[in-house]
Amino acid sequence: MISEKAKNISPSITMEIAGKVAEMIKNGEKIVNLTIGEPDFFTPAYAKLSGIAAITNNITKYDVASGNMDLKKAICEKLKEENGLSYDVSQIVVSNGAKQAITNAAFAVLNPDDEVLIPTPCWVSYPEIVKLTGAKPVMVKTRKENSFKLTIDDVKPYINQKTKMVILTNPNNPTGAVFTKDELSTLCEFFTENNITIMSDEIYESINFDFDFVSVASLSQKIYDNTILINGFSKSASMTGWRLGYSATSKELAKAIESIQSHLTAHPSTISQQAGIAAIRQCKNDVKIMRQTYKERRDYIAEFFKKWGKLDIIYPQGAFYVFIDISPLKDKLKGQYLSLDFCNGILSKENVALVPGQGFFEDNFVRLSYASSMETIKEGLERIKKYTESL
Repeated sequence: MISEKAKNISPSITMEIAGKVAEMIKNGEKIVNLTIGEPDFFTPAYAKLSGIAAITNNITKYDVASGNMDLKKAICEKLKEENGLSYDVSQIVVSNGAKQAITNAAFAVLNPDDEVLIPTPCWVSYPEIVKLTGAKPVMVKTRKENSFKLTIDDVKPYINQKTKMVILTNPNNPTGAVFTKDELSTLCEFFTENNITIMSDEIYESINFDFDFVSVASLSQKIYDNTILINGFSKSASMTGWRLGYSATSKELAKAIESIQSHLTAHPSTISQQAGIAAIRQCKNDVKIMRQTYKERRDYIAEFFKKWGKLDIIYPQGAFYVFIDISPLKDKLKGQYLSLDFCNGILSKENVALVPGQGFFEDNFVRLSYASSMETIKEGLERIKKYTESL
């Protein structure tokens, strides 16, 4: 009864930890949960009020499959003002979250047996989405000394006649690494020259601390023409539950994406789309406050690990994650997966929940999310230190 395609989807190794956390909470245990991949802020007031107004004013009927025209205009304004990009509304498709935007675009571009380059560590859904299209995910290992940022040397051995697409995430989940303009230019010129479509997932764009964010499509006209830009509202406006994202690409490809979406889900919630307009036009100060708060947390965590000196981290320049190197503990943890062993151990001994790096294809690390209060972060760090030093 179950299709081979469905059977081919890999279960997430992180679900084991999630299940244990849920069970412990159910049993009344207090967990220091540092796994959460969503902002700990509420949706900004203007966005919420716009959603409420949409209900009150009966903006609850069907809309066009590619999204509300006013929202698409607002997205074009945002891309122009913040990224220096000129897009027409016909190039924008608004989807039920950035995940659907990625999935739509993958189905619109990929054929069976095409290959997609996915730098690791990476978000767990990328390879599974690629497999659903019938294409093949090609996992490209990056290096700690480069903060796990992809280089041409990393990717060259994996390119062949079947290579169709590369997925770039900037800022990165799980590492928090951010590409500089020069790094991006070098990479994207290479991919464009080799006719490899670039899917640029920029969902963490607004959470960027140390230098100006550069959107891939802004690098040159050729790269613009070769790029599918993915973004959304979940991280920038703390609207994870509203399910609102978008893609920006060529008119031809946008039309194909719209056609696919029209048969899968049609447009996103009309209520969410009204909130999205307000998020772009009226919530910029909220975004700044969130970013500054994340930066303060990042700075505290980085200083903690620097002073402690026992474990290294990838210094995060964006997103709200810290990737902690636990490879020095290999001789002390004997499980099949180092990161899963560490996460199981610290959960059972110290009630701290972290995400094993194995779930991101990098077993020597664990991911800590600082989308939590400073009090929770401080408590979690002290317990990480206690557990590590007890081994």
